[in-house]
Amino acid sequence: MNIPRIIATLSLAAIVGGGGYWAGKYDVGAFFQGGVKGTGMAAEAEPRREGTGAVIYYRHPDGLAEYSATPKNTDDGRLFVPVRASEDISLGPSGAVAPSPDTASVSLERKILYYRNPMGLPDTSKVPKKDSMGMDYLPVYDGDVSDSSTVKVPLGKLQRTGVRTALAEVTTVSRKIRVPGTVTLDERRVSIISMRADAFVEDVANVTTGDAITKGENLFQFYSKEIATAGAEYAAEMRNGAKSNPDSGAALRLKNLGVPTATIGSIATERKVPQSIAYTSPRDGVVLERMAVSGMMAEAGDILFRIADVSRVWVIADVPEYELSAVRKGAVVSVIVRNLPGTTFKGTVDLIYPEVQMQTRTTKVRIELPNPSGQLMSNMYAEVEIEAGSGNPVVAVPNSSVIDTGDRQLVFIDKGEGRFEPMNVALGVRGEDMTEITKGIAAGDRVVVSANFLLDAESNLNAALSALTADEVKP
Repeated sequence: MNIPRIIATLSLAAIVGGGGYWAGKYDVGAFFQGGVKGTGMAAEAEPRREGTGAVIYYRHPDGLAEYSATPKNTDDGRLFVPVRASEDISLGPSGAVAPSPDTASVSLERKILYYRNPMGLPDTSKVPKKDSMGMDYLPVYDGDVSDSSTVKVPLGKLQRTGVRTALAEVTTVSRKIRVPGTVTLDERRVSIISMRADAFVEDVANVTTGDAITKGENLFQFYSKEIATAGAEYAAEMRNGAKSNPDSGAALRLKNLGVPTATIGSIATERKVPQSIAYTSPRDGVVLERMAVSGMMAEAGDILFRIADVSRVWVIADVPEYELSAVRKGAVVSVIVRNLPGTTFKGTVDLIYPEVQMQTRTTKVRIELPNPSGQLMSNMYAEVEIEAGSGNPVVAVPNSSVIDTGDRQLVFIDKGEGRFEPMNVALGVRGEDMTEITKGIAAGDRVVVSANFLLDAESNLNAALSALTADEVKP
């Protein structure tokens, strides 16, 4: 063996043994332990921030889950630590922790009345406690609504749950009712051409069904024995020096037989009856029907022509029975026809027919439209949009805020500080964006417009739990 290595090993053993003997003799371990312990005690001895306000309860000085409403001592004689109103309440093992300024201000503003069971059981406590499953009892603050249907959401969770609110306001409610319609002729602008006496039709004008004609244009020539006799009497009166008066004598008879005024004036001037008389169109329009044929014998009352003025037309729309309350006379209407895409015709509601169709449960609504260029033709299919709603300002809320269960309609009122109360309402006209409220809330009330179905589910659950359990008794 190497002698120098043996000598070095023995020297090291001697040094280590001597050091151990010296450390044991002068208690070096106790010295270091005391130093470390002193450091820890110094950290623990750092002054805790004192709370303000009244003492709410007392907690165990070691942070154990033991609390008391009155001053109390531990088993080893130490006093429980008071917890004041400004201190954040924590039921964890670390005890009370100094709150943030926001929490402190809330705690000072609202007083805790008692604590209730987190599962809705009728068990309350004056001091914080846990249930059998280790869940913290929930504080009940002064001013909390006792209604079981009221929903309370912690302020920090409002944004995460998507709850948004809006104010009920006074405004006009309008919407569009979209219904089908059909273009028809204005009944007041249709003329029938017929003879008032038996006559022979001669020289029918070159017009056929569908042709456009103008007022005063010749339609046909005719000869009537009865009209010729009355004309001869009138011509004789004129030759005998009688004054021309279209409202008396033979002139009035000619007028009643349908002789044009121009022809009566010609007889008075020329003192003779023409061999045949021209019949002219009474209005501008379109020939809907032609029955006159040259050489035919037309009896009194026979229809020879049917003419319609198409400068204005009707659109007959079928409005469902449940929408009638929102339609009013004079309402603005937009009409679109399929053969003219992109073109919108504007009109107004002229008449609401006083009858509901038994088969379709709809009511016909008549709309007047100008048609100067004749683009709208009879029997065209039309898509009709009627501006409906209340013309007067009313209290209204956004459509999304109304929950309609079938049996009732309700909205949630924002009571502040995360509390929401369901309120039954009576609805009026429902518009595109707003719904009229006739009863239940007033202008200025803040209602929930988003996530209200979540609040409704929570409210129903609260009400159900309240019905299944006995009412909690305040301690």
